[in-house]
This record gives sequence, C-alpha cells and structure tokens, in this order.
Amino acid sequence: WKPSLLHKVVSVPPSSDKQFNPTGRPPTVLPALRSTLHARYSTRDWHHANMVQLKGSETSMYCAGRLNTDSMRLMQDKDQLTYQMQENSRRNLGERISNIDFWRSELIYELECLLKETQALETAKKRLECAVDEMQGPLKVALECLYHREKRMGIDLVHDNVEKNLIKEVDVFKDCQEILTKVAQKISQQLGINRDAQHALEQDLSDKNSAHFIDEKCFNLRNTSDSISFYHGVEKADGTVSVPATWAKFSEDNIRCSQHARANSLKLRDDAEVGLESTSEEMWNHFVNTNLAFNNRIAEVADAKNKLEAQLAKTLQEIFQTEDTIMLLERSIKAKEYPLKVAQTRLEGRTKRPNIELCRDAPQFQLVTEIYTIDDTLQTLKKRLQEAHDTLQMLILNKSKLEHEISVKANSFFIDKKCMDMHKVFPSTPRLIGY
Repeated sequence: WKPSLLHKVVSVPPSSDKQFNPTGRPPTVLPALRSTLHARYSTRDWHHANMVQLKGSETSMYCAGRLNTDSMRLMQDKDQLTYQMQENSRRNLGERISNIDFWRSELIYELECLLKETQALETAKKRLECAVDEMQGPLKVALECLYHREKRMGIDLVHDNVEKNLIKEVDVFKDCQEILTKVAQKISQQLGINRDAQHALEQDLSDKNSAHFIDEKCFNLRNTSDSISFYHGVEKADGTVSVPATWAKFSEDNIRCSQHARANSLKLRDDAEVGLESTSEEMWNHFVNTNLAFNNRIAEVADAKNKLEAQLAKTLQEIFQTEDTIMLLERSIKAKEYPLKVAQTRLEGRTKRPNIELCRDAPQFQLVTEIYTIDDTLQTLKKRLQEAHDTLQMLILNKSKLEHEISVKANSFFIDKKCMDMHKVFPSTPRLIGY
C-alpha cells in the first residue's frame, strides 16, 4: 500500500548564517532536519490507510471463516463418504456370506443325498452279491437232483418234464448269476464315480467353509478392532482366480456332476432291483414248474402263497416308504413356512423405505418371486401330501386283502406241508433279492 498523495520535499538552498528578518522578531526554532516536516502523510492518507487496513482485516477474516466452514463441510463429506464406503463393503461382505451360505447349504444337501445314494448303491451291490451266493444253493440242489435221477432204473429212465425243468432250472440259475454279476460290476464302477463326485463336493464345501470363516471375520472387523493394521500395496495385488459367475458355476458344476452320478446310481439301483425281482421271479417260476411236475397241487398252492408273501412284503415296504414320504412331506411343508415368513417380512419391511428409496430393485423382484415360488411349492407339496395319504389308504386296504389271502393259502399250505420237502431247500424271495 502506498499513499495517494505524495508531497514533494522543498529544497531550501543553503544560505549564510545571517538571514534577512524584516519583522525584527527572533526566528522560530524548528527541528534540525527541516525536511522531515515535508515527508509525512496527510490526515486523509491516515484515515484511508486505517480504512483499507480494516477492510483487509475483514476480508482476511471472511476468507478464513469461509475456509474453516468449507473445511468442516469437506471433513463431514469425506467422513460420510468413508463411512458409506465402509458400509457398502460390509454390505457386500454380508451378501457374499449369504451367497456362500446358500451354496454351502446346497453342497451339504447334495453331499448328504450323494452319501445316501452311495450307501443305497452299496447296499444294492451287497444284495446282488448275496443273491448270487444264495443262488448257489438251489443250483447245487438242482444238479444233485439230476444226478440222483440218473439212478433210476428201467423204464423210469425217461426224459420227462421233471428232468426238462431241472435242466432248464440249472441254465436259468447260471444266467441269473451272470446277469446279477454284471450289474454288480457296473455298480462297482459307479461307486468309484460317486466317490469322485463326493470328493469334489467335500473339497468345495471345505473351501466354502474356509471362505465363510474368512469373510465372516472380515465382516465383523470394526474401526475399534485390535487386529486391524496397514497393508500398503495390498490393493494392487490381485490373486483372484475366478469371478462370481465362474465361482458359482464351479459349485453348480460339482452339484450337477453329483446329481448326474446320483441319477446314474438310481438307474443302476432300479436295474438291480428289477434284475433281482425278475431273476427271483424267474427262478421261482422254474422252481414251481419243477414242483408241478412232482405234485401239481402242492406247487400251485406254494406258488400262490409265496407270491402273496412277496407282494405283501413289497406292500409293507411301500406302506413304510409312503409313511416316511408323508412325514418328509409334512416336514418339508413345515420347513417352507419359515422361509415364507422371512420373505414376506423382508418385503413388508422394505415397504417402509422413505420417498425415492421405494425402488423396484433386484431385491424387490427377488422377494416377490421368492414368495410366489414358495406359495406354489407349498401348494404342490400339500397336493402331493394328499395324494400320499390316499395312496397310503389304498396300500393299507391292499395289505388287509393280502393278509387275508395269505391266511387262506397258509391253511392250504399246512394241509400239503408233508409234500413240501423239496420246497424247503429253496431260498425265500427276500433272500433271493439279496436280503
């Protein structure tokens, strides 16, 4: 700052010691440096300088106030941004944990199903092996019968129906053993495939458990946690090997592989069951035909009684399975109520979002779809439960009829029991099907 008025210093020429004084009065005493009187500012400059100083001070204070206000606003905005980013990260971790929980539950369910199916397949294999071993006894009996019949003498040495049936029975036993042995070999191969699928599921489940533990630990971290620290440059290191799509597809492929293995196992079990039943029935038919050649009536009664017993055993098994199915359906219906409550509660809670937050977003669509899906599932399960109850009533009615028919045949069997020596050496139907 400079004053607006500048006064020039008047130069006084040097003069002699004696000056002219017309008034005759003594001269006024002035400072030795007379020029200093002419270098000072004016009053106007002084007031202007004060005013400018005040305005400058006010401007500085105004700028400082604005800077302080903007700094506080900036700190608040950055604090809010930091908090929001941390909450978003925490929410994403929560969603990730939910996804891991979903796939972990799917893997656990599939692993349990696979283990049950593998156990059932092993049981079927054991049944096949037991059935093959069980056929060895009747085969020996049939061969011994042929050998003993060779001791006939005279005209009795004829190629009659009994001998024809015995020869055919031996061939059937051998064919049945071969068929069941081949099915058992296929089951052994399928068991290896099931174990591979089981290993993949267990490995995936183990990885999911580890990831769940790590993400849950990260989810629970707070600004006040003791275990937090600086890891400079960690954001630049990318050691990931998958994206969410490939991550989900990996578990989905494992589950699909397991489901394929279970489907093949189920088909093999059906084949084994059909093979056991068909071979059992076929052997029984040949055994009955052989007995018919010895004693037609006894064979007829025995065949009818054993068929009824076999049918009753199947009916009882179906009743047990149907009752178990009803219990599982009821549990399933009960279990679906809680997810329905959760979905409806979430959907109702989201209706309380304020103003523009009432967004028809992906969670909204998902919740609505989930509720409709669960409702449809409940209706389907309830309909299937009613069908199961009707089927159970029908099976119970058939069971009563079968028990009545068995009691009738048992009376006839008791009458003809003395003629049933050959029948006693033949294994029962449950043993022939591997029980």
